[in-house]
Formats: sequence, structure tokens, C-alpha cells
Amino acid sequence: MKADTDMSRDSALHAAFFAPRSIAVVGASDDETKTAGRPLAYLRRAGYEGAIYPVNPRRDTVLGEKAWPSLQDLPEQVDHAFILTGADAAVEAVAECAARGVKVATVLANGFSEAGAVGQARVDRMLEAAGGTGLRILGPSSLGVVNLHGKMALTANAAFAEEGLPKGNIFVASHSGSMIGALLSRGKSLGVGFAGLVSVGNELDLSLGELCQATLDDPEVGGYLLFLESLRKAEDIRRFASLAHQRGKPIVALKLGRSPQAAELALSHTGALAGEDAVADAFFRDCGIARVETLEGLLGALPLLARTQPASRQAQVGMVTTTGGGAAMVVDQLGVRGITVEEPKQETYDAFKAHGVEVDKGRIVDLTLAGVRPEIMKAALSTMVESKQFDLVVAVVGSSARNHPELAVKPILEVAGRDVPLAVFLVPDAPEALKLLAKEGIPVFRSPEACADVVAAALKRGRPKPQAAAGAALTGAVRNLDEWEAYQVLSALGVMHAPVCRLDKGNVPETLPITYPVVAKVLSPHVLHKTDIGGVVLGIADRDGLQHAAEEIGRRVTQKIPQAAGCDILVQAMVRGLGEALVGYRIDPEVGPIVMVASGGVMTEIYQDRAIRLAPVDLETAREMIDDVRAFKALKGFRGKPAGDLEALAAAVVAMSSLAERPELGIREAEVNPFLILREGDGVVAVDALMQASKIEPKE
Repeated sequence: MKADTDMSRDSALHAAFFAPRSIAVVGASDDETKTAGRPLAYLRRAGYEGAIYPVNPRRDTVLGEKAWPSLQDLPEQVDHAFILTGADAAVEAVAECAARGVKVATVLANGFSEAGAVGQARVDRMLEAAGGTGLRILGPSSLGVVNLHGKMALTANAAFAEEGLPKGNIFVASHSGSMIGALLSRGKSLGVGFAGLVSVGNELDLSLGELCQATLDDPEVGGYLLFLESLRKAEDIRRFASLAHQRGKPIVALKLGRSPQAAELALSHTGALAGEDAVADAFFRDCGIARVETLEGLLGALPLLARTQPASRQAQVGMVTTTGGGAAMVVDQLGVRGITVEEPKQETYDAFKAHGVEVDKGRIVDLTLAGVRPEIMKAALSTMVESKQFDLVVAVVGSSARNHPELAVKPILEVAGRDVPLAVFLVPDAPEALKLLAKEGIPVFRSPEACADVVAAALKRGRPKPQAAAGAALTGAVRNLDEWEAYQVLSALGVMHAPVCRLDKGNVPETLPITYPVVAKVLSPHVLHKTDIGGVVLGIADRDGLQHAAEEIGRRVTQKIPQAAGCDILVQAMVRGLGEALVGYRIDPEVGPIVMVASGGVMTEIYQDRAIRLAPVDLETAREMIDDVRAFKALKGFRGKPAGDLEALAAAVVAMSSLAERPELGIREAEVNPFLILREGDGVVAVDALMQASKIEPKE
């Protein structure tokens, strides 16, 4: 029943924002060279077949058409209003839309949430006016929406003044309004066509994920390009991505920007290592969204995404070229992105010879000396594809692509439909060859960077993972836990820590419940990084040594952090392992709970050797994360050395990630650094932990 309701809601939203039967242009100008004059002119030029009502109280006509003083004066209730006025007038116009039963209002103006207290007051008034009326708001700072198949160019973006807008099956959703025009014009030069484009703006109400989701069942939409400045309303993007995957509609994203939260936390290494960009990578991976780095990659990715699946292992990439230098550039760019071009196996070389293809052995199958001979290129490509060795083959074409475009692309066109996908890099500027390949939907690129960008994004993207049921929101004041309290949380998660006891105000009893040698540490929520202030003493052999260590720690703490004066001392058993790992958890302000595993110790931030996923994770995912951390390869029995218990580490990662499903524990951020990794079969042991929790206020 809920699915039916969601589909009905998406259908209604799709009709109102993307295929409205009638449109009001509020604040329409009589000068089509001005921003407020463009939408009406573009709608007429596109051949929009619905009713259009220019609204301007100061004119009887706009661009030769009857103008209406207000929405209240219109002869019918319209589906969509594009509000082109200033910010304060836009608030009034939204209120009028709500009163008149308009379904979607797109707001061009800025001066809202980004404009301080005055702007926030406008936001509050606008949302209050729309609340409960059924009106949805697109923007503010939205340059509009375009449906090319529906002949609707409801936008103020000047790029849409061009004739011959390229139609296709791609839907673009962009935070930046100017980028929908840039992508349109660049796409046109690359032979890329579009079903629709929307400038999302500030997502005051309608989110990018909601708008894309509403188009999922549109038969004209086959895939999505996302241009993102942030991951606000990330849950909507994740829901949309899951539904898109079910429908076989791929998504590619280019994300820019650094949020204020990127350097937000000094609480832990996790806060520093799990910066915004790394979190975005984890988010896209777990959503099954391919992330690219280049604009040409964004525009050229979907044909390859449609032909590939996320690799369950290290992908095998082969390369055939008619120019060694051009191929070397792609190999280099792939290597930067962690993709290795593989040399053909001996049986593949034997097959080359049987088909009359003479090549030297190496990673690149170089046909430069064969000249422009389509039959040789076809035989080489066919052999590579049929070898069953490669997940993808890159064809690099030299000057023949410009001088003899039909001959150059003929073998690629003949081989492209087989099981193994092809990607093509045209080394010269070869617009005719590009057009021939793009027309057939073959992934083709004009730069080695874009080619490698898309190949890596396609092969490295993850499979969408189901969202965990949302836990209760954490509320209340935030406080730091001391290490003793953190260990109680670890115990609740089933995570082993080294034996500990606490000394009240540093007073040492005659006997301890744990045996010497021990470690002494300052125990205070005011001291998070103990070694920085001399708050840790190692290798204490007896009671006298412990008493001295406790007194020395007390003096140092009192000098450097007076609010921690008189604190207790934590005593911990000495444990030695084969290696160290850091496992961290935090609630990211944009994407929600994440978990991280990294090489542990005090140098962890320098090495940046870590893997991040959305939390919670299962055991298989935890194993993948451990495989991603280079330092842990040395703990797999490298060169005869004993293997560490990485399976126990994976279980610890799973346990830490389960904090996402344990809201009763109130943990916002947690880090164990280090987990000592013992010999295989002996487990892992936490020997330091810090956490931040929500202090739940008692009810009166």
C-alpha cells in the first residue's frame, strides 16, 4: 500500500513540475534579453502546448501576450508557477500560489537561507505560507526546469536560447543553475542528448533526490547526471538511487564543494580522516552511484555504465591502440585511479597470431605499424573481447580517426555489441568519428583524463546496499565520555578491551585486580588525547612505579588542563600485538552514520590509509574495507611472518558500526585507536577509546 502511495505521489509531482498542463510566469518581463523575459520566450520557442499566463501587475501585455495582474485573476488554477521577482515579493507570490492551489512554485530569487537572519525570516515565512496546502517549492535560486520531449523550457538560463536543443534519454539534476546550460551546450558538441534538466537550487522544500525519483517511471528517461555542491538531504538521494537501480537506470555524479563540517571535529582521528570528500566517496559507493572527477566524464559516463556492472574483484582492463603515445596517456591516468591495464595471456597472443595480428608482448596491444587496416583492428579487438580475460577493453585511435573516420570506427562498431564493453579514446580532434560512435551509444572520449575517469568510476562503483531502519534521533546536550565509560559501551557491543581498573584520585591500593606490568593513564572527559599532555606512562613494573606515575600524571594534567585536576587514573594491562588498527564511527551531518577502519597508531592521520562505508555494515563489507587498507596486507602472513586476526578485526568493525542501530547508547562519535591485532585466532583487543555521546536530559 505504501509503495502504491509513493508511486502516486511521484506521478503527481512529475506531472506538476516536469509536465504541467499550465504555467504562470510571475514577474514576466517584456524584454526577452532580461532574465525575467527569457522563460516566456523560451516556452514559446520550444513549442510548449499548454496554457501560459504571464503575470505582471504593471503591464497589460508581455512580449505581445495578455498579462494578468495576479494569480488570483487567472481564469484557471495552474499546475506550475515560475516566480521571477525579488526575494520579498517571491515570498508573497508563494503565499498567493498556495491560496490559488498551485502545485509547484519554482523560485528564482536568492536572499534566503544564505542571507543571514533576514534571509532565514523569509524562509520561515515562505514555508509557513506553503505549509499544509499541498504546494511544493523548487528552489530558491533555481533557474528552472526543462523537458525537451515535452517541449517545455521553463528556465531563465540563457543557453536555452539556442535552436536545436539535443534530445536524448539523460536527466540532469544540478545544484548549480548555470551548469544545466553548460552541460546542455557541451553535451551538444559531444553528441549527447537530454530528456530533461532541472536546476535544484537551495532545496528549501523539494530535494534533488525527490525530483529525480519523480521521473523514474518516465519512459523518456534512461539515466541520470547529478552535479552536486553538497549532500544535503542525502537520504532522498539514497532512496532515489536504490529505486533507479531496480529499474536499471544508471546514475553518475560530479560533486564539488567543501562543507563547513569538513574540519568540524578535532575530537578524533576519525573526524580528521573522514573528511567530506571521503564521506562522499563512501556515500556514492553504497548508493551504487558512479562518481567522476571531470566534466567530460560526467557527460560521457552513462553509455559505459549501461554496459558494465560493479566489479566484485579487481577489474581486468585490456587496451588496443593504433598510437602508442595516446595509449600510454590512458594507462597513466588509469594507474592514478588504481586501475591496472593487464597484458594478454599467452593463449590470447596465440589467438592474435592465428588471426593474422602480429604484436609485441606488453600491456598495450599496439597496432601502430599495421596502419589504417580495419580488418586488423577488428581481429585484435575481437580476440581481446573473446579471450574471456578482460572485463573491459579500451580502444585508443590515432590520426586515422580524423583523416579516415569511417574506416577508423568501423571495427569498433562491429565489435561493440559483444559481451565485453568497449571504451574509446580518440587522440586527435576527430568530430566526425566522435559523432559516428556517439550515435551508436558507444562510450567515446576526447581526453585521456575523461576516458580513465569514466572507466575507473564504472568499475569501482558499488552495488546499492539496503538502508538500515532509521534509529531514534539523538537529542540532548553533547558530552565526552572518559575512557572507562567508553569501555562500558564497547562491552555492550561485545568488543573486547584490555583488562582495566581505576584509581580513585590516583590512590594506589596494595594489590591490583590485574597483574604488572601495566599502563597508567589520565581518566577525564576533559582529556581526549592523553599522550599530548604526558597523560600516559607505559611499562610500570610494580606498586611504587604506579604510585610515582599517578602522581606525575596528576601534576602534568593540573598544569596543562586545570579543569581535569584531581582526576582518577586508569590502569590497564600491557598487551602486545602484531599490528594496530583504528576503527571509528561517527554521525556525519549530511549522510548520517559512517564507520571507518584505518592503520592505527599516532601516525594514522599522516598515512591516510583508511576505508569508509555508511553504517551499519555486514561482515562481507567489513572484510572489503580491511582489504582496502594497504597496511593490513603485511598482516596476511607476508614473507612467512605470522598472520594477524583480521577476521576478528572485521567483526569489531561490524560491532562498532552497529552503533547506528543502538540509539539507546546515545553515541555520536566513537573511536578505538588502537585495536591491537593479535595472532590469527586470538582476536583483537581495544587498548584506547574515546567517545562523544548525547546526554539525555531527564524528563520533568
